[in-house]
Amino acid sequence: MENKNIGEIALDKEVYAFELDDVLFPKQDYLLQVYYLFGSFYEFTEGTVKANDLANFMKKVYLYHGEEKAFDAAKEVFGIEEKYRENLERLKANAQLPLRLELFTNVKAELNKLFEANKQVAILTEGNPVEQLNKLKFIDWDILTPYKEQIKIYFVDELLHQKIDIIPYLAQEFSVLEDSMLVLD
Repeated sequence: MENKNIGEIALDKEVYAFELDDVLFPKQDYLLQVYYLFGSFYEFTEGTVKANDLANFMKKVYLYHGEEKAFDAAKEVFGIEEKYRENLERLKANAQLPLRLELFTNVKAELNKLFEANKQVAILTEGNPVEQLNKLKFIDWDILTPYKEQIKIYFVDELLHQKIDIIPYLAQEFSVLEDSMLVLD
């Protein structure tokens, strides 16, 4: 699978920062596993709905209407109590995924090219930091495994909460000029 938004990356910058979701890997690969785990949890707890039925329903809602609608639609159709929203949110943040998350093929090749050229690579990601770290834990880095520890991770929401101007901050962190950085989101 390829990320159609990421073409060949020029090697004219010193630092390359990537968003995680839908840039390095398809976010849906994470969410669909979370929906399956939630379905299994709900079936085990309540016994009223089959895990696959709930997971497939949430998948369809997600694909057609977005992540923010998945629980509400399932709640309405399957009669799920509101108290289970917290369980879904907790799973999204801390899920122990059954399958690894695969990087987009072309992104993996481009990252490999950057590392071989001794470029600095960062992940600059939005969203719940606990959830984003959890996603990172389940990525199959494959040929990039030797470089994995070189990647610095920054959380946009935390930086903004601290009123930090992100691009100047990253430039300072990497000791480079702002125009020698490329952010891919």
